[in-house]
Amino acid sequence: MSQYEMQSIHQESEFLQNAWYVVAQSGQIDSRLQSIKILGNNLVFYRDSQQKVVALEDACPHRKLPLSMGKLVGDAVQCGYHGLTFDASGKCINAPTQDKVPSNAIVRSYPTVEKYKLVWIWMGDPEKVDPSKILELDNYDDPNWGLTDGGMLECQCHYLYLLDNLLDPSHVAWVHKSSFASAGTEDVPLIIEDTLSGVLVSRWIQDIEPPPYYADMLPFKGKVDRLQHYEASMPSIAINMGTYVPTGLGGDNANLPKDSYRMRSYHFITPIDAHSSRYHWFQHYNTNIYDEVVRQKLNEGALSAFEEDRIVLEAVDIGMNQKRSSNLDLQLDIGSKKFRKKLNALIKIEKADALC
Repeated sequence: MSQYEMQSIHQESEFLQNAWYVVAQSGQIDSRLQSIKILGNNLVFYRDSQQKVVALEDACPHRKLPLSMGKLVGDAVQCGYHGLTFDASGKCINAPTQDKVPSNAIVRSYPTVEKYKLVWIWMGDPEKVDPSKILELDNYDDPNWGLTDGGMLECQCHYLYLLDNLLDPSHVAWVHKSSFASAGTEDVPLIIEDTLSGVLVSRWIQDIEPPPYYADMLPFKGKVDRLQHYEASMPSIAINMGTYVPTGLGGDNANLPKDSYRMRSYHFITPIDAHSSRYHWFQHYNTNIYDEVVRQKLNEGALSAFEEDRIVLEAVDIGMNQKRSSNLDLQLDIGSKKFRKKLNALIKIEKADALC
């Protein structure tokens, strides 16, 4: 049984290992050593002299002092206890107190990729690494679409509560009254579909006043038809898309008018451990793309709304872990239950493969 397979047995089974997860925005990783926990694993990150992001197990094999407490020596990490030094592959290249470098002085290294101005990490079997498995984002490089700076929140809740929330268009009617809520978000029926990589929950809401967050952004006045598109992809990425057209022109996704307003919010959820998560996001939009005031307003409005989610979901995590009676599911939970079922099936297969 390989080193990877032995480690997999002891890792938390609720996380899919053979997948790409977002670590940070690209600008947040530099030549300084940074300790970041991913899927219950403490890792140390830095950029080498070629600006490649290096990720290593954050524990010297001698007495498990975090390597992040050491220092960089060239492109290698030197432990702050006895000077054992590890290169970007995790191999010990210097052991000052020894006659020779111990053959078992190794720390695990993790593959990283930069895409969409984000640093991604592969936590699973290194033989299965495939950068093409990172979700492709429509129109990302299209100059006719604008991008917000995005941001990151740490949330003290299980990562799947965040995914549940991002597959639930109905919660905006109560949690986001001053931003995303509008008539129809409480009770218009949802359409739930399986996708190749997850689940899509959507609905058109007809003839309504636009919600406050979008009202000043639309290229037309008056009432609108609104599409809520809530999609989740394995292992923990969500795409929330809002589409707005003048009243009477909605309902046909394939034939939208030229002045349709479209906003995509991309959400990248990375488990820290069983009760905390790292939540990165940015937005992609098709009007006022050169207006810095609009871009800033969109970014600040999103942060404010996601803070509202964080407060609710952290309380949900506490409530579910301290419950004294059973909880129930509602019809609006069908999409998230389908997603969890698909994810659990992949985790089950992965666990079985690791034991073979």
